[in-house]
Amino acid sequence: MKNFILTIIVLWTISCAPDKAAIDAAPFPILPIDSVDTGKAMTLIQTHCYTCHSPSAPEKKDRIAPPLVAVKAHYLQQDSTRDAFIAAISSFLQHPSSENAVMKGAITRFGLMPAQQYPPQSIALMAAFIYDYQIEEPSWFAAHWQDMNGAVWTQKGKTLPLADQAISDDKLALSYAMAAKRELGKNLMEKIQKQGAEKALQFCNLHALSLTDSIGKLHKTSIRRVSDKPRSPKNQANQEELKVIEKFKANLTNEAEAEGQLSYVNDSVYYYYPIVTNTMCLQCHGSTDQIAKKTMAGIHHLYPADKAIGYKENEVRGIWSIKYKKLK
Repeated sequence: MKNFILTIIVLWTISCAPDKAAIDAAPFPILPIDSVDTGKAMTLIQTHCYTCHSPSAPEKKDRIAPPLVAVKAHYLQQDSTRDAFIAAISSFLQHPSSENAVMKGAITRFGLMPAQQYPPQSIALMAAFIYDYQIEEPSWFAAHWQDMNGAVWTQKGKTLPLADQAISDDKLALSYAMAAKRELGKNLMEKIQKQGAEKALQFCNLHALSLTDSIGKLHKTSIRRVSDKPRSPKNQANQEELKVIEKFKANLTNEAEAEGQLSYVNDSVYYYYPIVTNTMCLQCHGSTDQIAKKTMAGIHHLYPADKAIGYKENEVRGIWSIKYKKLK
């Protein structure tokens, strides 16, 4: 479990380093050195990024985006300062585009990342953590870097203190939810990238529930993906989960991160984490004019009782609902 918390950031292209005037005028913070909340930074990276940027995925198979360490390496090639590093990532995540991307080959292979609506403070915190600390890298990356660049790869940054890697109930529950999200998201993203939203819809219909169940059995826990507006009746939230969803909706803003909710009943842990929409989600869950006609026809055919359309970006579409026995 020691590596579950080290994750990959949702970014495979970054803008060129801005000049000092751009940094000074930027609408996001530059966090001072040694002021980074490492626990919060790692949680943000895990929840936002691990689905697409898993450090355990092989180099050429089952990978749907390059690892964070590749982004870090390419950016540091430009001899950027810490402030410029944070500013560049922040700028790109706010307005992704292929025009100012450094890793053109990654865009060709994976496509441009979908726009995300992360709070500026969260973006700055993740970027600062990536710069300040050594992050987990795939076993193949060092050889890949030397083969591509003719140079030995040595990652810069501090080593994360062992105290920050301690396992708690909320971290453990979050890791279970993210394991399910990662496996489902990887498959859906691959279908969308290679075959389009219609094929992703078909995959979800055939495999989503069984895939989530299999992850739960692997970790000996109950993992459910539920909503107040489900696509399938099997994903209908119960009364307690509906209350949690309404609470997440009330608390979600563009300026603050949604946090998981943890509670105990006897010897069981209950954990809920919001599922928040981005631009990619809207291909199947947006308004009727955002969803392609073939995809909409597939929704009507596969899910005649569908309620899961009409969403906008950065809205709570449902929650991950986790239950397991409390740690001894």
